Amino acid sequence: MKTGSLEGKTLFITGASRGIGKAIALRAAQDGANVAVVAKTAAPHPRLPGTVYTAVEELEAAGGRAIGLITDIRFEEQVEAAVAKTVETFGGIDILVNNASAISLTGTLETTMKRFDLMHQVNARGAFLCSKTCLPHLKRAQNPHILTLSPPLSMRPRWFEPHCAYTMAKFGMSMCVLGMAAEFRRDRVAVNALWPRTMIATAAVRNLLGGEQAVAASRRPEIVADAAHVLLTRASDEVTGQFFTDEQVLKEAGVTEFSKYALRPDVELIPDLFLD
Repeated sequence: MKTGSLEGKTLFITGASRGIGKAIALRAAQDGANVAVVAKTAAPHPRLPGTVYTAVEELEAAGGRAIGLITDIRFEEQVEAAVAKTVETFGGIDILVNNASAISLTGTLETTMKRFDLMHQVNARGAFLCSKTCLPHLKRAQNPHILTLSPPLSMRPRWFEPHCAYTMAKFGMSMCVLGMAAEFRRDRVAVNALWPRTMIATAAVRNLLGGEQAVAASRRPEIVADAAHVLLTRASDEVTGQFFTDEQVLKEAGVTEFSKYALRPDVELIPDLFLD
């Protein structure tokens, strides 16, 4: 394997059919990595571009090997089957990216229990389940990483007041990072969190967080993918239990020019949630 490369590595990425998950997968595929595209989207959605199968085609065109695994990470048997198929196909798992997430920025009275359950099942429980299921294989990998797309933990009321249920669900993912990093440190499994410093131009931003105006004030998913690549090519025993932002990682890697990531360089960027 080339230094600083993911060539030959196997990544299990949830929510990889579009957005940030697919961008991370594409960056790995450019190195010649193997990618398990783990997502629910089997057929085109009217408001959400891309499917598991179109993502696989893009990854293979970019130079990687990929398999599409239709998986709802709320269900243990589906996750176990997806992990088993990945190991059968590629011989193991080197990296888990917990990217899949459900969001509803609603207050307590406006949040249905169905929506509450969905967010907690996909976010906190899903990250825990995928980590738990991949860990036996990660422990056998040469440079194992778990990277979770979740924010730094904060007990400031301002992050709970407007959308308590969503904040609890996202911080549940972050608590998995905190706990598992310590639990599996002796096994050399790096467990870290990555979060965008600004809004990222995804379907969620377009459909739920302000439409085209919010998209114009966002960065491209590639900034998160580039930051993830930096972290995932580091030695796993050098960095664990950390909560990074994409911009922080890239600045530490020597990047000074960020305008290429902006959708509209002339528009002021919107900071992401949970960053003080």
